[in-house]
Amino acid sequence: MNTVMSAKLINVATAAMAGLALFLDAGSGTAHASNTRLVAEVSISTQTMNVSIDGRPTFQWKVSTAGKGYVTPKGSFKPYRMHEMWYSKKYDNAPMPHSVFFKGGYAVHATEAVKRLGRPASHGCIRLHPDAAADFYRLVETFGPTNTSIVITQ
Repeated sequence: MNTVMSAKLINVATAAMAGLALFLDAGSGTAHASNTRLVAEVSISTQTMNVSIDGRPTFQWKVSTAGKGYVTPKGSFKPYRMHEMWYSKKYDNAPMPHSVFFKGGYAVHATEAVKRLGRPASHGCIRLHPDAAADFYRLVETFGPTNTSIVITQ
């Protein structure tokens, strides 16, 4: 098995185990469940997203943030809406698979323009490879929006 696939399986297994722990502790009232955190740190300058679970680095993906003339908001956000498939009403019904909305019409979502990942190219959203977007979507589903932070820095 190649190194990339092995690393992904380890990361997915780690996420699944943490999610299972969260699920099992949900009804027990213990502090552990409420302390399990998913943090996605997006760096506009490096065009990367680093995802950690309880402070443990789990994934690093290339992204595309706002291209020239557009803005990706900076700050710390909580997801407030999710859709397995969304179509942008603002941009000609452009498909936005695995959308995790974090501010107004801004979302983390999949793109078919994978060759542009690692460079600014969006209208302000955070674009991910379709596999990464599906993984991120599932992580947010597992840990819940209240336990998820999306932190965007320059």
